[in-house]
Amino acid sequence: MTNKLPLVVDIDGTFLKTDMLFEGFWLAMGKHPLETIKTAFTHVGDRARLKEEITRLAEINVELLPVNPDIAEYMEKAKADGREVIFASASNQVLVDRLAEYHGIEGAHMGSDETVNLSGKRKAQALNDRYGAGKYAYAGDQKLDLDVWRSAGEAIVVGHHPRQVKQLLNEGIGVVQLKKTWSRRSAAKGLRPHQWIKNVLLFLPLIAAHNLDPIALVRVVLAMAAFSAAASSIYVVNDLLDLEADRLHPKKKFRPLAAGNVRIPDAMLMSIALGLFALGVGFLLSWEVMAVVALYMVLSLAYSLKLKKMRWVDIAALATLYSLRVVVGGLAAEIVASGWMIAFIFPTFLALGCVKRLTELALAKTDGKVPGRGYTRNDREDLLNMAGTGVVFSLLVFLVYSFSATALLLYTDIWMLRLAIIPLALWQIRMVLLGWQGKQDYDPIVFAMTDKTGLAIMAVIVMILFYASGTIGSGGNL
Repeated sequence: MTNKLPLVVDIDGTFLKTDMLFEGFWLAMGKHPLETIKTAFTHVGDRARLKEEITRLAEINVELLPVNPDIAEYMEKAKADGREVIFASASNQVLVDRLAEYHGIEGAHMGSDETVNLSGKRKAQALNDRYGAGKYAYAGDQKLDLDVWRSAGEAIVVGHHPRQVKQLLNEGIGVVQLKKTWSRRSAAKGLRPHQWIKNVLLFLPLIAAHNLDPIALVRVVLAMAAFSAAASSIYVVNDLLDLEADRLHPKKKFRPLAAGNVRIPDAMLMSIALGLFALGVGFLLSWEVMAVVALYMVLSLAYSLKLKKMRWVDIAALATLYSLRVVVGGLAAEIVASGWMIAFIFPTFLALGCVKRLTELALAKTDGKVPGRGYTRNDREDLLNMAGTGVVFSLLVFLVYSFSATALLLYTDIWMLRLAIIPLALWQIRMVLLGWQGKQDYDPIVFAMTDKTGLAIMAVIVMILFYASGTIGSGGNL
């Protein structure tokens, strides 16, 4: 006999692969960070009021929220069988109705208001009052839903809850189990481990000083671990702030958080743990390293919250973030990064920041602003000019450096040092052109670390520098 029980579906984590309260919180953080933090602390003990206030602060685009395909299919089949299908969610009523309207699900849906948080026993009682105990089917995903499942005539359990399923079966309640898409593998992917390759920049002070001391190398490797954890911590925050923008992006929409493959609360805990690990390792190396790691995290957070949306300021922030890697590499190796190095790398990184934006604009699908950024395609020529200025300035610094007393102390063959400017210019100009043509990844440093032609050019540069210093060749050994 066909099941004709009304089907009641929870939203957060059940119909959706995300939670609308957390979605709203991070959307509000991106627009009104101070007011959002104040609201969260003020109403932390009043869930219903908190949801009301977050809904007021952030207008979620329900069209972009990721849907669990299994439960959506189950609901479609129920509707085809003539069953009533409604939402009953702890999310705010305004969002529940908006989501239902977009997905074409008609009915008297149930949600929280400013005084009642519709979850657990309250939800069970509300459904029993409407349908009668045992006269509806309920789909949920949390242990908190046990009270509702026990009051229902059928329990649709989304996710892995073996203890609750066993209890329901023992009580004679029919159970249907559907899977979730959340996974640890997706969580690890959300840390963007491929981005850790950028931390090879920490080795630049060692290379510039021709220092291959094993202890210094180990300290730099530890600093790389700290920076990788710090970067991943902020990447998670950045993805939380960019959820809607990422879902509008051709590639970023597949990121774990944007796709709903990682729970937002889990991501928040990971971010905190990684940040504490980064600061702890930094402190073990020295308080200076910890201070720079902390500065990097603060600036990265400011970039995620505000700076990345500000034209030109965002590029200066990117250049500073890249440069801090070099500074912390010197601190870890107990080598002072010289003024010459800073003067060379900062304009180089300014150029690469422009390359990052040029790539985004070249790959953009519309002429409007890139989602979450302050640029349109009309800015491409200005970005190209700025990138060219950065390249010229960095090469000029390198040339002037070759005439300095510092260079005379470190290099035995100054003319060989000056020869390095040719492949250096070739590498920088090539990076800018590839960005202009949209032939790079969205991060120029990651692209540079995987680009075979570019790596070959960089290898030539390093070999010339070591030869000019006498470390290899007829003046020394490697």
